[in-house]
Amino acid sequence: RFLGKKVVVIGGKTALEKSKQAIIDGVKDSDLKILDFIWYGGECTHENSHMLMDMPIVQEADILFAVGGGRAIDTVKYAAHLMDKPLFTFPTVGSNCAAFSAQAIMYHPGGSFRGNFPTKPCNHCFINSSIIADSPEPLFWAGIGDALSKEFEVVFASKYDQLFHTTLLGQQISRVCTAPILENGKKALDDFRSHTNSFELIQVILDIIISTGLASNLTTTTDNSYYYNSMLAHCIYYGSTVTKKGHNHLHGEVVALGTLVQVAYDEDMEMVKKLMEFNYSIGLPVCFDDIEIDIEEEYETMFNKFQSSAAWKHKPACVNKEQFYKVMQQVNEMGRAFKQEKANA
Repeated sequence: RFLGKKVVVIGGKTALEKSKQAIIDGVKDSDLKILDFIWYGGECTHENSHMLMDMPIVQEADILFAVGGGRAIDTVKYAAHLMDKPLFTFPTVGSNCAAFSAQAIMYHPGGSFRGNFPTKPCNHCFINSSIIADSPEPLFWAGIGDALSKEFEVVFASKYDQLFHTTLLGQQISRVCTAPILENGKKALDDFRSHTNSFELIQVILDIIISTGLASNLTTTTDNSYYYNSMLAHCIYYGSTVTKKGHNHLHGEVVALGTLVQVAYDEDMEMVKKLMEFNYSIGLPVCFDDIEIDIEEEYETMFNKFQSSAAWKHKPACVNKEQFYKVMQQVNEMGRAFKQEKANA
């Protein structure tokens, strides 16, 4: 009530369909007036954000509600940031931390990665785990893979620098992102499949959306002076968006494989084995074959894409193009051998 009375609700078509009545019921006893429910445009692009900003009804609204998955929410979040309007998020899938993070991951029309753009975070994030449990399973499955990268990327990216209160807090929050996934991830996925709103499911949803989002907000700066939020695992994802077939795979699915490379680059091979076991247990990739990328043939194409990302630009001094390629090859061979061992068992 301190922020205004007129609301426009923007999101994905399916997300709006599933959540519309719950949102209407949620504001019926308040002074809030919903002006309209609007489709966000289908792709997370600058063009769609500006398309929303040009709509008279969006300009009239005091508050924006962003509803859906990461691409829908980031499209609205970027528009709200440029328009300086209050933003409330309603994630309908548990696939990433977009609903809580202070950045928008934007793409070019056609799907290739454009960049990470700092935004203000939402004023509040409303999570309905029952709605999330009714979302497409692959998105939640991939969300588990995405969240699993947070600690390893943040700690690796920041461990060589002198940290101050904000970044130190972000680093420590990132450390609580791994255990809930490894401990609860498999049961949470099973409960998701049976539409059971269990303790394990809720813990994993909160990990994916809130814990990783908090870590992200505290390890990223708008003035570009530091960036610890993502590192090599996400470089692999950004590179995958321009490969022949890798771009067909989900963000978190590719990042899950990238996390194996990230940890191997840090020479923690025991953790690589542990993560590989977990990935295999729920069907996440363990080698580049699983995401249809031929690294020998496509590494240069991938490198040309991810070298412009914030993650690569802020990489520690120990990271270089040649060693990254060697570690990718190493993990690929390990993953192939691991799968063969499992097949022979």
